[in-house]
Amino acid sequence: MHLSTSHLAPASANQRIARLATLTAVHRAFHWLHLHQPQLRMWQLEMLAIPAPTFEEAARAAWFEERFRALGLSNVHLDDAGNVLGEIRAPEASSGPCVLLSAHLDTVFPAELVGKDYAALLIEDGSRIFCPGVCDNAAGLTGLLAIAAALRYASIAPPVPLLFAANVGEEGQGDLLGMRHIFHHGAYRGRIAAAIALEGAGSTSVVTKALASRRFRLTIHGPGGHSWTDAGRPNPIFVMGRALSRVDDLVLPPTPRTTVNVGHIMGGTSVNSIPESATALIDLRSTSADRLRDTEAAIRVAFEETVVIACAKELRLEIEVIGDRPGGALNENDPLLGTIRAVDRHLTLRTEQRLGSTDANIPLSMGIPAVAIGAGGKGGGIHTLQEWYDPTGRETALRRVLLTVLDTLDLATGSETEPAA
Repeated sequence: MHLSTSHLAPASANQRIARLATLTAVHRAFHWLHLHQPQLRMWQLEMLAIPAPTFEEAARAAWFEERFRALGLSNVHLDDAGNVLGEIRAPEASSGPCVLLSAHLDTVFPAELVGKDYAALLIEDGSRIFCPGVCDNAAGLTGLLAIAAALRYASIAPPVPLLFAANVGEEGQGDLLGMRHIFHHGAYRGRIAAAIALEGAGSTSVVTKALASRRFRLTIHGPGGHSWTDAGRPNPIFVMGRALSRVDDLVLPPTPRTTVNVGHIMGGTSVNSIPESATALIDLRSTSADRLRDTEAAIRVAFEETVVIACAKELRLEIEVIGDRPGGALNENDPLLGTIRAVDRHLTLRTEQRLGSTDANIPLSMGIPAVAIGAGGKGGGIHTLQEWYDPTGRETALRRVLLTVLDTLDLATGSETEPAA
């Protein structure tokens, strides 16, 4: 059940947001956000101490399950994928459409890095926090808790269920695992009318276009051997280098924008051994599905021909798809985008539409209205050990999220409903 223009209330988006902002219950929620910024910082520091690399989010998920229960969310549970789910809803709103508010649990950093060296990696310098994962996505996760806490404090009972998800598998090889489960296999599949993903920092940007990508593990296998006595046998690392050089020589037009990246290479055992294999991880992205497909084909040809030229009988090429993120876009006339624009006008913010690869890719690819937006503050050094986050100004962005969520919930019912207090 999706939002559509047929569900719009007679009032314009600007009128609806202006009305929402005058409600006592909404002011109470704003008041909680204003008073509890220190609490949000404490939550953020606590979750940072719990490593959550992709596929190993269980410990942080358990922490979130405790927080959801403490905040009074209903139907709190872990689903089969490891997502932490909970609801805020009126007693009579137990079925029918719902709206999803999510933030991903996982980081790109391995557990041993953040866990073992956490004390050394986390540095507080004034308002800034330096720590791997502090912005992506501890900032979004903190915003998720903030919205839940503010709504509960204000006793707002949405007209349709608001589903909270601290989801797994957004980064890298996670390949949007958590979102795929929620939308394709989970108990809420077919019910989600709109989805809002909280992603990192920022108060004005909104990801409305999903960047499609394909990721591969390419391995060249060979007989291996001793560097002296078996000299002359084909060396998979040399062949891998030649293949990657051909990939680097591919001509990629500026429009539609397409990128190819080799993010990791591995192989061999010692300096005096001919390696038995060489492996490369390749990330391919494009704003065009056709260009994505054509570039993938060119990469495959580059590897296949290079291996054949080197020595087809002694070498074997293995190509494994390890990531496939679908693309999509939110219609310019979609009510969800109209809501965000109206909220931004009310809060005197710019609406900066962007292209990105986020949890919103899954619903957008299915034609379900979805966006990814920042949870406020500023950040930098994303996906590096120097990652940092400054929560200054976070409150404005959280008001933006709150108003957007409330209006989207109303739109999902087909009529305006004053939040129960």
